[in-house]
Amino acid sequence: MPYIKIEVTREGITREQKNELIKGATDLMVRVLHKDPAATFVVIEEVDTDNWGWGGESITDIRARQR
Repeated sequence: MPYIKIEVTREGITREQKNELIKGATDLMVRVLHKDPAATFVVIEEVDTDNWGWGGESITDIRARQR
C-alpha cells in the first residue's frame, strides 16, 4: 500500500492541479511498481512560505526580493 506525500508551498495551487498530481503520482506507482491504484494513497500538504526555507532564507523573503 503506497503512501505518497507531496509538499508544496501555499502559493495558489488549484484544485485541478492537485487532482492532476494525485492522478499522476498514482499512475506512476501503477506503471512502475504495478501497485493497485485503489490501495495507493496520495497526500498533498501545502506549507506556508514562512515555514519553508532554502539557502538560509524563507521562501517569503526570497519571493519578496524577486518582485
